[in-house]
Amino acid sequence: MNDAPLTPQELERYARHIVLAEIGGPGQQKLKNARVLVIGAGGLGSPVLEYLSAAGVGTLGVVDDDTVSLSNLQRQVLHDTGAVGEEKTKSAAGAIARINPNVSVEQHNVRIDPANAADILGRYDIVADGSDNFDTRYLMADQCAALKRPLVTAAVGRFDGSVTVLKPYEKDAEGRANPSYRDLFPSPPPPGLLPSCAEAGLVGALTGVVGTLQAMEVIKLITGIGDPLIGRLLLYDALAARFDTITYRSRG
Repeated sequence: MNDAPLTPQELERYARHIVLAEIGGPGQQKLKNARVLVIGAGGLGSPVLEYLSAAGVGTLGVVDDDTVSLSNLQRQVLHDTGAVGEEKTKSAAGAIARINPNVSVEQHNVRIDPANAADILGRYDIVADGSDNFDTRYLMADQCAALKRPLVTAAVGRFDGSVTVLKPYEKDAEGRANPSYRDLFPSPPPPGLLPSCAEAGLVGALTGVVGTLQAMEVIKLITGIGDPLIGRLLLYDALAARFDTITYRSRG
């Protein structure tokens, strides 16, 4: 945690946040003190990391075991042509430093799995999952629930995306347990049922829309403003330019 007060330069950098009554100086200090883990430095992780670093989140952890490839650049805007072949965590750290040198980046150049998930997640306050496979999504949901860490999870495919916030270890205003990821999606689809991004394709700007929504939910959770997407799945249809919201509850 970085609990040092905001410097004069930071007050100027974040002036547009600080004039917002809902955030102000105290909210910006919360952002500076926060530790956020982002799973994946790809299509979703790129806008999440860009906007959280610009917002002044003090410490960002980045988990990714891949390297930058030329085919990534159509949507993974955190990286550029010069980064092709570089570890994504290293490329991400360099990009974040250029956006905001006040942000500390912790690189986890590993594939997150049941053996290391609890140790890595336990170091952070909030997790944003931008992974591209169901095994990781379910693992993140289960581990965050067990560790009592808020999880902002999202997914994209071709021309549509979704995002929701999970805090199943807490209760809602009516005293009911908040729903879990498995209340929304009880089990993953059979292997091979859904095509991969490489097989089905994906419009690059879609990840920008959905990843930015993820970043906004993280900022809301850190600062305590607004109504997070707990028990609500926000759906975005890019071709129809339409947002819809599905409400879901705990099955317990």
